Amino acid sequence: MHRRRVKRILIGVFAGCAALVDAGAAVAQATAVSEQLAITTPPAGSAAWVADGSFGKALPDPATADPAAVAAFFASLTGAEIDRLILEYPLVVGNLDGAPLAVRYRANREAIAAERDRARQRADDRALDPTARALAVSRAHDSEALLAPGRQILAFDPRGRGLVTEVYGDLAAARRVAVLVPGSDADLGHFDQSGEPLRSPAGMARALLAEEHAQSPGTRTAVVAWTGYVTPQGLGPDAATSRLAEAAAPRLERLLGGLRQTSHPEAPPALLCHSYGSVVCGTAAPTLHAGQPIDLVAFGSPGMGVGSAAELGTGVQVWAARNPGDWIGNVPYLEVGGLGHGSDPTTQAFGATTVSSAGASGHNGYLAGGTASRHNFAAIALGHYDDVTHPSPWTN
Repeated sequence: MHRRRVKRILIGVFAGCAALVDAGAAVAQATAVSEQLAITTPPAGSAAWVADGSFGKALPDPATADPAAVAAFFASLTGAEIDRLILEYPLVVGNLDGAPLAVRYRANREAIAAERDRARQRADDRALDPTARALAVSRAHDSEALLAPGRQILAFDPRGRGLVTEVYGDLAAARRVAVLVPGSDADLGHFDQSGEPLRSPAGMARALLAEEHAQSPGTRTAVVAWTGYVTPQGLGPDAATSRLAEAAAPRLERLLGGLRQTSHPEAPPALLCHSYGSVVCGTAAPTLHAGQPIDLVAFGSPGMGVGSAAELGTGVQVWAARNPGDWIGNVPYLEVGGLGHGSDPTTQAFGATTVSSAGASGHNGYLAGGTASRHNFAAIALGHYDDVTHPSPWTN
């Protein structure tokens, strides 16, 4: 009983500290305490896929197959066989790390169109209550937006709040790749927000790609906006624990394993980890690099689940940024009884390389035009480390 009481108190401390520094409607959203169900199983259709013996060979199990084995399997198929798999198992193919990029893009268009049509049917179902119908209208709209010409959806899963991963740039031809790992409230409905683009994974990814092109027009780059895990909603218990990050870490590892099979960067993808996304990256970091150092940028971070950068493993170059106006700096940097995410990555004791975020404001302003953080994140992703600027003792 005492332990449960302490846990409730600590949750209140974490949520309350954030609430004190944010205001209005944002606070109401931030202090929500809706616990989320992590998605750790393969998408719908996986059981039928595994049981399908009509191809004369075993289909790779989506739950266990290594991306290299997936790549080899698809290399053994004819064009007609691939077409059939896309039509019969679009969700499986579209989420299968190691499958060819163009194949995944096609499969996800099929899966998204099917989800849009299902949502439209629910929206027209008068037997449903108004709230359910309104949610269906929203889901149909969000799905339709992903079908716009030119969009490259690398993964799509309609379960729960919806998972989406999108590629910006030519990933197959890119020589420098960045993976953006977002934090709380990222999902299908908030993946691409036109009104406030930098509050969404898509908007941040577009901003990063634009900055890379501005700094190095001749370098072939790509950015992957990875909303491939169930994120916390607001700053309730999920945001204060590593539960969802622990479920997400293997999914991030598989994504990077798939990229090693289907893209050809000159260096491993740089990870740009925002807010709770830095907890995910910190959880996954010890198993991420494969022979070459990997860059990991933690910005607006509540902590990475460790006490120092050294705990994230050899070969992981950790960079950190936080602007003075970011409310996350008022959240306790500690870990007690499974609550909290450890030390502040921007402190000298942590051991990360701090980078300037001059000009940035708030929790979502790090990739705003003209900010030092936007410049620095792109320079890191490009491997132009000499161009990275660092905060002075008086300003960030």
